[in-house]
Amino acid sequence: MLPQAVLYCSVARFADSSGLSCKINSFCYQYLVDYSKIITIEPGKPIIRGTRMTVTDVLEYLAGGMSEAEILSDFPDLTADDIKACLAFAADRERKLAYLPAI
Repeated sequence: MLPQAVLYCSVARFADSSGLSCKINSFCYQYLVDYSKIITIEPGKPIIRGTRMTVTDVLEYLAGGMSEAEILSDFPDLTADDIKACLAFAADRERKLAYLPAI
């Protein structure tokens, strides 16, 4: 698995006949996002490939209450996968920060 691939699940996993599953499916979302094909680092900031839209911009729109549909409507160059990649990037960065040794 690529280091940029992030698998999300809000609850503990258990194996079933289909492989991995969640104990509470309604509260779990599972997908594999390889954000390295979508998010690039340009002058120190993570941006969505081929645009000038930063990951921070997308996260701030979501945090401000905009829905995915509203963002896609306002920015037709973006796709739903771009938004998911921003979330995956942020989650992966947060996970990495949580494991940095204290100095």
